[in-house]
Amino acid sequence: MSLSWYHFSILIPLQPGVPSHPATMNELPNLHTVRQIFSNTPKVDIAQKIASEFQKFDGRIRSGDTVALGVGSRGITNLAEIVRQTIGQIKSRGAIPFIIPAMGSHGGATSLGQIAVLAEYGVTSESMGVEIKASLDVREMGVNEHGVVAYCSLDALAADHIFLINRVKPHTDFFGTLGSGLIKMSVIGLGKHRGAKAMHLGAMKYGYETSIRTLARIILRETPILGGIAILEDARHNTAEIEAVRAEEMETREAQLLERSKTLMPKLPFEEVDLLIIDRIGKNISGAGMDPNIVNRSIHGYSSWPARGEHTAPFIRRIYVRGLTEETAGNAIGIGLADATSDRLIQEMDRKKTEINALTASTVLSCKIPIVFANDQSAIEGMLSTLPLASNREAKIARIADTLSLEHMDISQSLWESVCTLDYLEHLDGPKQWAFNEHGDFDT
Repeated sequence: MSLSWYHFSILIPLQPGVPSHPATMNELPNLHTVRQIFSNTPKVDIAQKIASEFQKFDGRIRSGDTVALGVGSRGITNLAEIVRQTIGQIKSRGAIPFIIPAMGSHGGATSLGQIAVLAEYGVTSESMGVEIKASLDVREMGVNEHGVVAYCSLDALAADHIFLINRVKPHTDFFGTLGSGLIKMSVIGLGKHRGAKAMHLGAMKYGYETSIRTLARIILRETPILGGIAILEDARHNTAEIEAVRAEEMETREAQLLERSKTLMPKLPFEEVDLLIIDRIGKNISGAGMDPNIVNRSIHGYSSWPARGEHTAPFIRRIYVRGLTEETAGNAIGIGLADATSDRLIQEMDRKKTEINALTASTVLSCKIPIVFANDQSAIEGMLSTLPLASNREAKIARIADTLSLEHMDISQSLWESVCTLDYLEHLDGPKQWAFNEHGDFDT
């Protein structure tokens, strides 16, 4: 059902000093296009780097050994090439690799769905020259001190070795000395739907980092994990570093790589934003659809109170999400972090996939549907009407493609005035007016 803010117009007596919006509702601020100037990272020779790093496993893989290669559901730049080169190194040692989707409940928690997720990233049986085994069957591997069971894929356990490929970055659900990476993949990815659900329920009581670490130690001890390839990306979402990590060093080394990844991440260069417009969310952008590390909102809920109080930067009062990425295949997890969305996104949404993801991760608020608007113009005006602005022309607005793509953005006049002295921001265009088509949506 498409809704417009106009459908809810009511007369409420205003208190002294409270601005009246309807008279100025169509007066939007001018826009400026800006670019964040990120530090350049040297281009990585993927084939050479993986060949060099894989020497750490010399003598550990014998001819004829089978190797289960865990590949996840994140939109990692150069993922297909990294997987291909890793397969080449395994084959060059006479071993027999095959791929397993290591992604918990993603892809609708079905074998075919998870194979389809990998295909979105160019990882198929044909392109990689190996079999993909996508069964969701698992085995109990042990119980941590809190009674939470660790699970591992039966396909993976049937191999002589297990090898993981994943990006290391701050997690979207919690903060600490552990993030997304090889450790988390060993628990949730190898644990499939059942393992992911068990970990998240344990996390609700004992904390994410405690649950993941204690379960990972069981997996590392009880399964033939050889190690993995850790990937770091820079602020432009380019491959910045690739490092092979042996299983016995995984916990210590990943903590160090996490700190390094934090220095490479982009961020929004603002203290406060009245309205953040995000063109697309999706599982390939972030496990939470949009990265909570960027928008500064929790997947377990947030306050919509517009007063900043003690909130750290960036403090974002309202978020409008316009659409989904093609790669997310309808999974709209993270929509619950927004205050408004479009009818287009709702039409693209696969409710079953979204709900399975939210229920597995125990993040029920992350799939709540916010106010739905018929078009971009009504969504923007509707969100601004909820803020105590003397005029919409003073609104601090930013529009980004997604939370991975923060180099270029459109920002309003007042927001530009608040950051124009920053030496790492370049002005590209503007001031200019908003451009809507006959349907009230952005022209571009």
